[in-house]
Formats: sequence, C-alpha cells, structure tokens
Amino acid sequence: MIKKAFVAMVIGFVLATVMHSLGQSATPVPATADSAKAAIIAAPAAAPAPAPAPAASLNSGDTAWMIVATALVMLMTLPGLALFYGGIAKRKDTLNVIAMSFVTFAIVSVLWVVYGYSLAFGTDVHGIIGNVQKFMMNGIKVDTLSSYQNTIPELIFVVFQLTFAAITVALASGAYIERMKFSAWILFSVLWMTLVYCPVAHWVWGNGFLAKLGALDFAGGTVVHINAGIAALIGALVMGKRRETSLVPNNLVATVTGAGLLWFGWFGFNAGSALTASGLACAAFINTNTATAVAALSWMFTEWFFNKKPTVLGLASGAVAGLVAITPAAGFVNVGGAIIIGVIVGFVCYLMVAFVKAKLGYDDTLDAFGIHGIGGIIGALLTGFLADPAINAAGKGLFYGNPAQVKIQLIAIGTTIGYDAVVTFIIFMVIKAVVGLRVSPDEELVGMDRSAHGERALA
Repeated sequence: MIKKAFVAMVIGFVLATVMHSLGQSATPVPATADSAKAAIIAAPAAAPAPAPAPAASLNSGDTAWMIVATALVMLMTLPGLALFYGGIAKRKDTLNVIAMSFVTFAIVSVLWVVYGYSLAFGTDVHGIIGNVQKFMMNGIKVDTLSSYQNTIPELIFVVFQLTFAAITVALASGAYIERMKFSAWILFSVLWMTLVYCPVAHWVWGNGFLAKLGALDFAGGTVVHINAGIAALIGALVMGKRRETSLVPNNLVATVTGAGLLWFGWFGFNAGSALTASGLACAAFINTNTATAVAALSWMFTEWFFNKKPTVLGLASGAVAGLVAITPAAGFVNVGGAIIIGVIVGFVCYLMVAFVKAKLGYDDTLDAFGIHGIGGIIGALLTGFLADPAINAAGKGLFYGNPAQVKIQLIAIGTTIGYDAVVTFIIFMVIKAVVGLRVSPDEELVGMDRSAHGERALA
C-alpha cells in the first residue's frame, strides 16, 4: 500500500504541475464580436514604423554581471567539484582526486586562450568547427564586443566559456579516480578538450549544424553534461574496475561543502548564460534553484522509500542531479517545468546509481555517468517538451504546440553521444599506447596520494 500510495502521489503531482504549466501558456483567448469591434475601433489608422535597432555599445550592468557569473562558474571547479569528489573518494586518494580538477582547470585555462575558444566560437566552417582566426586572442581588443552579446566585451565571454570547458573535462574524472595515472589524465585533458569539447560546443553554441537545426541547450545539457557523462562511461569501461570497488566517503562534510559551492556557482553557470543582467537571467536563476531543491527532495524520498533511511550523500547527489538536468532548460521553461524536471531526474538518477549500475557491472566510481550523463539526457529531452515561449521566444516545446522540438532534441542528444563515445574511445587507446592508463596494483593499493604525489591529505 505504501509503495502504491507513493507512486500515485508522484504521478499525481507531476500531472497536476503539467496541467498548471499548460494553463499558463500563451494560448490566445477566442475573440468575441464585441471584443473584435473594440479592437477595430482602438486600432490606429496605420502602424508606426519600427524603431531602428540600437547601435551596439558596452553595457556596464551586463558586463559587471558577466564578470561575477564567470567567477561563480570558476568556483564550481575549484573548490566546488574538487571538494565534492574528494570527500567521496577513499582517504588515500583524496589529494589525487582534487589534483585532477586543479590541473585540468590550469590546462584548459591555457589551451582555451591559445586555440580552444577559436575552435569553439570562431567563424563557422561547414557547421563542424570554428576557424583559427582568433588563435592566441588575435583580433580581440579590450573594446571588442562579443558577437554573441554585443553589450559585453568579448574578453569576458572568452573567460566565461573557458570555465565551462574546464569543468566539463573535470567532471569526467569522477569515473576514473583511484586507478588512472596522473600523466594519463593530463594527456586526456588536452586531447579531450581539443577533439571532443570544442567541436560539440561549436555545433550547439557556435553556430554549428545543431544550432542551425534548432537544438535548445541554454547552458550545457549536451555540451557539458551528456558530453562529460559519456566520456566517463567510456573511460570506466576501457580501464575496468578498481581492485577495491567499495566506496565509503572519507569526508561527507567536504562533500556537502562542495555540493553547496556547486549549487552557489551554478547560478553563474545558468543565469550567466543569458549573457545579460535581465529578466531571462532571473528566470534561469529561479528555475535553477527550484529544480535543484525538488531533485534533492525527490532523491531523498526515493532513497528513503527503498533503503528506509535518507542519507546526506543522497541529498547532495540529488541536488547535483537537479543542477545537471535544469541546465539545458533553465532559460526556456517556467517554474512548473523546473519542478517536473526536478521530480523526474531525482527519481531516475537514484535508480540509475543504486540499481542499474550494479546490474550492468561497470565501475563509474563517483557516478559521473549516472548523474551527469543520465541527468543531462533527461534535461535535454524534457526541454523539447517543456520549453515555454512566454519565457524565451527562442524555444517552443511540444506542450506549447511544437512537437518537432522533441525530434530535434533527440538528434542533438544522439549526435553528441555517438561522436563523444567514438572519439573518447580512440583517445583512450592513444593514451594507453603512449603512457598507459592505470597505475600498478601496488600503487593502487597504497593509494594515489602517496604513489602519485608523495603526499597525504591529512597529517
């Protein structure tokens, strides 16, 4: 009876929220004869000529917001993700896990300004990649405005997108920890950012073929989370299981602190993707908070239902799943849509982590695929259903009269998965041939902190 009541409650809540959201859609009310007559009387004799578009000029409010948003996203990798991952790992591997996020941010920070930004956001070449005209920031001056938002300097747009690239690579490390050579991880960061992240970012955000198709991804469902999640799965399968597959978090305080920093930084991630200090940024902000809170509760109650105890790690994991799933939808859905996304992703990602992973037998150490890959797919797909043109005219989903958007989202999801899986596999084969992938059994037993870095997290 309890199980049936719980399922019925969740289904009823979701249906009620869907109906409420649909009720708020911008469906025109049929005109009556009187209202039509009044409209005719009130109408001017001739429509005024449209006002000329304002000339592009720097807006200090937009620029200030983007500087803050960029700093918030940087915080997500260091220390947010580093603490979140480091607290879950074994004590003997904590520093190595943190070092993986740290070194990746440094590597991407250099490569992005050298060539990564140009490949992702340079002038489109056949819908596949950007050209290299902006190699080493060539042609970008201090007063150059971004072509993606002409009220902010291009330089701040460069750094904003740099932080996205860095955390995407770092997210994949969660599947590889406790067994991957540090040298292999460094080589992976270089190759994967160049060959996977930059092309996919261009396809979706840099006027590539998926953007031209009409794919919706406000802040990174496909570009960041599906991308990182699939890379995590492929790497976990190629490297095989750890010799000690048990995982008892060594410091839940650090993990919860990291989760809080991720939640805090994600406001820059999602609201910052509006690229303006505007109502759209505010919509993305409230949607991010709402979906995250709902997902945390959804995961907690689902875990409570199956395991009889609500864990703090479950709350934190559910929150991260909510952050992941709302990312592609944040600037397209209303609050009702955010609630639906939160309910579904908390429930599904818990099942993926708690049951499906064990059934399939792969060793995704920190569930980078189960949370980021699956959460990203859920968010990207639901955007195709829930995108509300009253929030953002650029997106209109199936529930608002555009069923074609679901097909477009599926194409974007499938393309990202297929390309990422193939190229990531090739990258791992190259790394295996050059430096090898795994540490020795003895090094794994001693722990990566001592064997790779000669240090310990705590004295």
